[in-house]
Amino acid sequence: MGKVIYWMNTSIDGYIEDPDGGMDFMDPGEDFQQAANDHVRRTAAFLFGRRLYEAMEKPWTRDLGKEGAPAVEREFAQLYKETPRYAFSDTLQTVSEGVTIVRRKDAVSVVTRLKREIDGVLQLGGPELATSLLDLIDEFWVYAFPVIVGGGKPYLPVGEKLRLRLVEHRTFASGIMFRRYVRS
Repeated sequence: MGKVIYWMNTSIDGYIEDPDGGMDFMDPGEDFQQAANDHVRRTAAFLFGRRLYEAMEKPWTRDLGKEGAPAVEREFAQLYKETPRYAFSDTLQTVSEGVTIVRRKDAVSVVTRLKREIDGVLQLGGPELATSLLDLIDEFWVYAFPVIVGGGKPYLPVGEKLRLRLVEHRTFASGIMFRRYVRS
């Protein structure tokens, strides 16, 4: 049975984007990138909202996998391209090879089926998608970068209380803090 993990990188004040919609405040050190590679090796599929899909797809399938990019980034790009990807969107009409479009009305049934059929990690990304699939999320992962942005798009805009239990915590040499939560 698959496990849905909601993973997003944030500022320490809990935002995945700054007030202008930018994510350039996240400066991943090689230690973080290596941890990301280790996680992607264990990922059976990516489940992305449209905006995160668009933010991830071009850099990791075309730009950063090229010669000249650091080895750790080329490795992530290769792992990313080899992993099945699902883009949840009502507006996308075409996607890259290896990507399946899922319409929002089908999101719950598709993720429920994937959890049943795939033995492995289903990595979910995108706060609106995560909110719509909240009951299917097994773990919540936060990589908090050492910066305060003062506003923007929050990690998870659920609008309700959700009790979690911290099961893992780690700090990287680069100052990035990792926290892994499960439902309490």
